[in-house]
Amino acid sequence: MSVHADFDLSLPGAAIALSEQFRAIAELGGDIAWSIDCASGKPLYVSPVVETVLGYSMNDVAQQLGGSPGPLAGLGAGLAQRLQRLADGDATRLQLVRECEVPRSDGELIALEITSRLLLDEDGRALVLVGIARDLSDRRARDKERRRFASMLNHEFRTPLSTIDGAIQRLEATHHHADEATRARYRKIGLAADRLIAMLDDYLSPERMLDIGHQRKADALAPKLVLEEGAVLARAAGRHVSIALGEVPASVRCDPAGLRLAVKILVDNAIQFSPGDSTIVLRGDTVPAAPGSAVRSNLELSVSNEGAGIPADEVGLVFNKFFRGRNALGLPGSGLGLYMARSVIEVHGGTIELTSAVGQAPTVFKIQLPIRDAGKQLASAAPSSDNPAGTPG
Repeated sequence: MSVHADFDLSLPGAAIALSEQFRAIAELGGDIAWSIDCASGKPLYVSPVVETVLGYSMNDVAQQLGGSPGPLAGLGAGLAQRLQRLADGDATRLQLVRECEVPRSDGELIALEITSRLLLDEDGRALVLVGIARDLSDRRARDKERRRFASMLNHEFRTPLSTIDGAIQRLEATHHHADEATRARYRKIGLAADRLIAMLDDYLSPERMLDIGHQRKADALAPKLVLEEGAVLARAAGRHVSIALGEVPASVRCDPAGLRLAVKILVDNAIQFSPGDSTIVLRGDTVPAAPGSAVRSNLELSVSNEGAGIPADEVGLVFNKFFRGRNALGLPGSGLGLYMARSVIEVHGGTIELTSAVGQAPTVFKIQLPIRDAGKQLASAAPSSDNPAGTPG
């Protein structure tokens, strides 16, 4: 085993062999660490925690790992086949992860995740199979609770939505002589119910909840990509789009789904409130941060449209929850879109602002996000509209 030259082996702690140090490390987490000699198939080491986790004595464990019949023989299962694959030049089985259920000494089944790896000598021959067996009982209990919780929420939301959907279908079917404005309201309610039910399937299904926490979430997104995706949305609505890309970083630290949502809301807003033959402009650039900021520069993303403009008395209100301006009268919407966009950006420690005036194009929504190194926190420590000073986050 090689040791980096920067490590000082003259220190007192170096008197404890590295093998002993790593053995202790392997046992700290309460997992079962073990190793098997590839030539003989006999166990070389099993951590004592096996007695606590599985209830077998060390002698029982040694015999079963050594080839005697028993539930623990499966820890080293498939060793002969893996060695043969390696001899044939196939190195894809050097490390494997699998799950299995093993009976404890009292007969109770326990779920284990077994991760094993073949250790090779300088000539590429397998000498030892080492592994970790991890108790999955707590994880499976959490997964079961997630599914139960998701099913409960899904049901609680779906039931009233189904009632609304059924009621609006009956109204449409029985009110043949309703005026067009009333029928349009029926259709709008039906579409809203369908959209919410689809969101339940996408975001609140037991399967989706089960995935939460199982994979490391992406924590960065390319500014160029998010602008291009915004352009795709606008073009799909039949709009002309222009992208102006300045000097932007290859990626910015953020919640990708959140930033995509904020930009989508701004693009949807531009589509709805600007003439169909006008051009929507998406811009990206790097701008200096304000003096005293914890970062040197900000990513600036903007969406410009050639709409009629927003009255001066409404410019400061458009990001408020449920606010609907005079320009939105008669148009679909809930007054939550821009509020959601602002909330997402503020959570990232950024800002979103509007520049607009009646009769003076363009109307510009501008996002600024701090450009942070990987590993820095996303949320701003400063107060926000939904988390004022002194309010716990």
